[in-house]
Order: sequence, then C-alpha cells, then structure tokens
Amino acid sequence: MAQTVVSLRGVSKRYTRGRQTIEVLHNLDLDIDKGDFLALMGPSGSGKTTLLNLIGGLDRPSAGELRVGDARLDQMSSAQLTRWRAQHVGFVFQFYNLLPVLSAERNVELPLLLTPLSAAERMKRVRIALQIVGLADRGKHKPAELSGGQAQRVAIARAIVADPTLLVCDEPTGDLDRKTADEVLGLLQLLNREHGKTIVMVTHDPKAAEFATHTLHLDKGRLVEQAAHA
Repeated sequence: MAQTVVSLRGVSKRYTRGRQTIEVLHNLDLDIDKGDFLALMGPSGSGKTTLLNLIGGLDRPSAGELRVGDARLDQMSSAQLTRWRAQHVGFVFQFYNLLPVLSAERNVELPLLLTPLSAAERMKRVRIALQIVGLADRGKHKPAELSGGQAQRVAIARAIVADPTLLVCDEPTGDLDRKTADEVLGLLQLLNREHGKTIVMVTHDPKAAEFATHTLHLDKGRLVEQAAHA
C-alpha cells in the first residue's frame, strides 16, 4: 500500500491587498505518495508556485490542513517551519541560486552547515551528492566556470545532500535549452526511480511533465485534472 507523504485537506490561500482579498488556492484536497514525481502545470496565475511554496513550507495556508510526513505545517510558527525545511525539503530553482564566491563543493555543503555533522562527514556527503549528479570532477569550480546545465546539477546536489523527504522544483529547466533541460530532467527522474526521491515540480513545459509519474493541472486555484503517466 502506498505511503502518503503530502496530504492537503480543504487548503486555501488568500492574500489581502488593501481592502481586496485575493484567493489564490480554493479548498484543495490532494495526496502525494512516497516515490511520486508530480508535475504541477497550469496557466500563469493558476496557483502553481503558491501550492509549491505551501508544500515546501515556505508559506502557510490561510485555511485547511497540510501534512508532510508526520508534520502539520499549517500549525507551525515561522521558526518551526524554518527548522523543518532544513531537515526535510530540498529546493531547486529556475536560476540555480548558487553563491558565486563559493566552489561547487561549498555551495552543496550549505544545507549541512545547519547539522551537527563534522567537516569531514559533510565533505563526504558533498562528494557523494556531486557524484550522483555526474559532477565529481567539478567540485572546485565556481558557478561562473560551469555551464547552465552543470550549475543546475550543482543546485540539485545541494538539494539532495541532506537526504530530504521531498524535492521541490520550481521551473528547474526554465533557463536551459532543450537538450540540457532533458539531461536535468533525466537526472530528476533517476533520483525518483533509483533513489526513491519524492519530487514536486512546477513547469510550463509539457515535455518536462512527461518525465514525471503524474501531472496535476491547476486553473484559477482549483484542481482541474490529474493524470498518471504510463
């Protein structure tokens, strides 16, 4: 029986601008199982990134219940969410978010600085993560010395180095050409299939969604379609 990792029940998200209230997500129910690779699709303004931010603990719902594993994210304070994210979520962004003054190794090490691991153990994990993404020989290079695809692989290594419950990816191939994008998506697929990572990815690209196990379509903050891939 599949193990549910992410569970949303009646989740809504509203923002207030002056006297106006804008509801971005409306009463969503959703389960994501362990080992799923979910692609979130929909037009601009449909609520994809808002949903991703809620699942990743970057924001809290205005209403409803949101569980990731044993954690009730909707009941956590900002400080609790920060600690929880550091332990349980790896983030991959469109523009890599690497620190330009640090080498690939030091960028990948950053999430481990919040742990009690020794420097030697941190570097051991960093090198394993870089090996998984195919960049074992690029650890001393700074971001400016890497191609876009290599930089995104470093970002993925940073996301997996602490062995998180979830990988959360926001348009991870949006800044890459097709060939490089497919290589990065193939790496995410490998992490999902061979390393058992649960992945939630926002994308505008139907070809990117084909690498996922499921596609979820949002429109105006509502779930309009969910499809499993063969």
